[in-house]
Amino acid sequence: NPQAGSRFEEASRRGVDIIIALDVSRSMLAEDIQPNRLERARLSLTRLIDRLDQDRVGVVLFAGSAITQVPLTADHRAARMLLRGISTESVPVQGTAIGSAIDRAIQSFDNEANRSRVLIILSDGENHLDDPLAAAKRAHEQGIAIHTVGIGTSAGAPIPVYRNGQLTGFFRDRDGQT
Repeated sequence: NPQAGSRFEEASRRGVDIIIALDVSRSMLAEDIQPNRLERARLSLTRLIDRLDQDRVGVVLFAGSAITQVPLTADHRAARMLLRGISTESVPVQGTAIGSAIDRAIQSFDNEANRSRVLIILSDGENHLDDPLAAAKRAHEQGIAIHTVGIGTSAGAPIPVYRNGQLTGFFRDRDGQT
C-alpha cells in the first residue's frame, strides 16, 4: 500500500550546550607539543565536535580580551570550518584573560532551563590580566559546569618567531628574555 503525502510532527532535541573557550595568545605557538599548542588544541576540538550528537557547540576565543567566534549552534560542520581560520591574530589584544573568556561564555549561553551548560577552557594556563576565580564563581551561580584542559608541558618552551616560513628566533619580553 504505497502512500504519499506529508505530516508535521513536533520533535524535541535534548542535549548539552557546550561553549569551548580557546586560548589564542602568542604563548600557544610554543612547540613543546607538536606541531604547536594552538594546532594541537584545534585538532582536539575538531575531534570533540565530531563526536557530538544532539549537543550545541559554540567557540569563544581569548587572549587579552575575549570574542565569540562561533555562537551556539547545532551545525557542527560550520563550527569545524570556522576553527580552521583561528590564529593568534584572531583576538587583537595579546595577553591571557581567562576571566574575560568565562564572562564571554556566560553571555553566549541561552537561558534554556532544560539544557545542561558546559564550558571547556583550553589554555596553556598562564593568566595575566583578570580574576578567573571570580568569573568561575559567577558561572557556577548560573549552573554552568567548567572543565579545563591544559595544553603544553609543565617545563614550557620558547615561542618561535617565523618570517616567510623560516625560524628567525624566539619571542622576547620587554627585558629581552626569551
